[in-house]
Amino acid sequence: MHQITLIPGDGIGPEITRAVLAIFAAAQVPVQWDEHPAGQTAFDQTGELLPQRLFDSLERTRVGLKGPVTTPVGHGFRSVNVALRQKYDLYQNLRPAKSNPGIHTRYENIDLVLFRENTEGLYSGLEVYDEHHGIADSFNRISVAGCRHICRAAFAYAAKHGRKKVTLAHKANILKMAGTLMLNAGKEAAAEFPGVVYEDKIIDNMCMQLVTRPEQFDVIVTTNLFGDILSDLCAGLVGGLGVVAGANIGDDMAIFEAVHGSAPDIAGQGKANPTALLRSGLLMLEHLGEKAYATRIEQALDATLQNQQECTGDLGGRASTQEFTQHIISKL
Repeated sequence: MHQITLIPGDGIGPEITRAVLAIFAAAQVPVQWDEHPAGQTAFDQTGELLPQRLFDSLERTRVGLKGPVTTPVGHGFRSVNVALRQKYDLYQNLRPAKSNPGIHTRYENIDLVLFRENTEGLYSGLEVYDEHHGIADSFNRISVAGCRHICRAAFAYAAKHGRKKVTLAHKANILKMAGTLMLNAGKEAAAEFPGVVYEDKIIDNMCMQLVTRPEQFDVIVTTNLFGDILSDLCAGLVGGLGVVAGANIGDDMAIFEAVHGSAPDIAGQGKANPTALLRSGLLMLEHLGEKAYATRIEQALDATLQNQQECTGDLGGRASTQEFTQHIISKL
């Protein structure tokens, strides 16, 4: 029995979390949940965005499943997501983007996996404002160790999963020092995994190539800011943020999450699509060595997505969150 820290989140978070829990229960997945709030809900209840009890649970289970959270708007409130990633050195942001049966987009046969460095770069939180001159400086802190970690993780994943190529996206033609650190780390990792083809592309060209001929890419690795942008671009190729999974992985802890927002405007209305959180849960099961359960649920999800009338409104269907959930359960 796997002990999992559960963070339902805010807005539609609790609704889509209940859907995932129902599907896992119907599939008899051997997990036990330890539920804790975070974000706006936690702040309203405890006065803290990330209560100590949540940290205690994560440090005990080492695995979490997290719905979308809201960071209250106001001076001094740090992003909940960034705080968790940096506190536990969850340096791999893993974002698969695969064409979904039944979800029609401009593209077909997309099967990409993006590795985004998750703790450094422009998201390090190192900023200075010179009020006198009206100048803000944001520091793009990148380390040799950070570059090596994320590049090696991407190549190791490619080798393990039979992927053929890793593409490193960078801006070394302008960001000479930071870009060179990533390029050097990519070359080092490529030498360690000679069975995986390695290439690099400048980030602006990478964006153009992704929307003109995305099928040429397999595994992509890049820095924090570029990865944030590219991961949403890749999600757009296959149907949007509502249908893709996300994971934050470190050496001894992993938190799997829906990467879309908390959508407070539709919270409690039964309109939310739980697919992104469910797919994140399936990534979690693979991480835990429970691939058979993940495959069974994924097959039921794919079968449901192929019948548009059984899907939620964002996918062109008429089903409520609960009805969509029951359609998946009926196909297990």
